[in-house]
Amino acid sequence: MKSRKTALVLVGFQNDFFSQDGILRSVVEESSIVTGVVRNTVNMINELRDVLIISAPIVFSKTYSELIDPVGILKTIKDLGAFKKGSVGSQTIKELEEFKDKIIEIPCRQGLNVFMNTSLNDVLKENNITDLAFAGTVCSICLDSSGRSAFDKGFHVSMLSDCISGRTVFEQQYFCEDIFPLYAEVITSNELLTGYTKKV
Repeated sequence: MKSRKTALVLVGFQNDFFSQDGILRSVVEESSIVTGVVRNTVNMINELRDVLIISAPIVFSKTYSELIDPVGILKTIKDLGAFKKGSVGSQTIKELEEFKDKIIEIPCRQGLNVFMNTSLNDVLKENNITDLAFAGTVCSICLDSSGRSAFDKGFHVSMLSDCISGRTVFEQQYFCEDIFPLYAEVITSNELLTGYTKKV
């Protein structure tokens, strides 16, 4: 695969997950620390060349009017007041600020799947992207639903195991070892750099 045909998709790199006072930090903290999610992702982005980088944050209105009878994680988000538009918690983590000119942000994601109600698929087609590599959180929810959707749309999917966190360390390991391989290639950020950026 040539790197110019690959896009890195960043999912959930927002303050409500990763900042010290993030509303949902406790949900992914242990797994994120063990896998070094933020550090590994920043190091990878710093080295990437000729790879389209896209961020797909999840953001809701202040009243969550778009969520009708939410259940599961979406109900938790609403009940706790996470990812409100205009809030600090909904913003991208400070560690990625230095790359803001390098990252394309796809707005208006209001669901678990990064393709849902967004222009992501159009952006990928416009750039002739055939391969997607995913990084972020939560592996069992947004990453899994997004990866499966990407696969169904015909993309070659890679999950970056050292740039992905879950609700627990076990969950992260389980998805990387037993679930993601059903439809995706599971690789590390170093393997992405070695395998793609040197084949331009």
